[in-house]
Parts: sequence; C-alpha cells; structure tokens
Amino acid sequence: MKLSAPKNITFYVAAVLALIALIGYFVAAIGPFAPWLMLVAFIVLAAGNLFDGM
Repeated sequence: MKLSAPKNITFYVAAVLALIALIGYFVAAIGPFAPWLMLVAFIVLAAGNLFDGM
C-alpha cells in the first residue's frame, strides 16, 4: 500500500475538526462530543493519506 500526502483542504478540514474538539474539551456545551470530533478528524486525515486524490 502506497501512502500519499493529503490535499490541503483535507488537511485543513481535519485540523479544524481537531481544534473544535480541543476547544470542546474545555467547553461544557460540546464536551461530550469532543472525543467523537477528534475521531472524525483522525479518520478524515487517515483517508486523505490512504486514498489518492483526496
């Protein structure tokens, strides 16, 4: 399996989701969803690495 660098937009989407999850960890309103947002951010970034053109 050959890995490729994700496109810029894929990286930025994953980074924004991770940042929202980090902020959500400290804010009670979205705190329960923070781990799920971080998981989604990781999945987006991993998909960007695994699939060419994403």
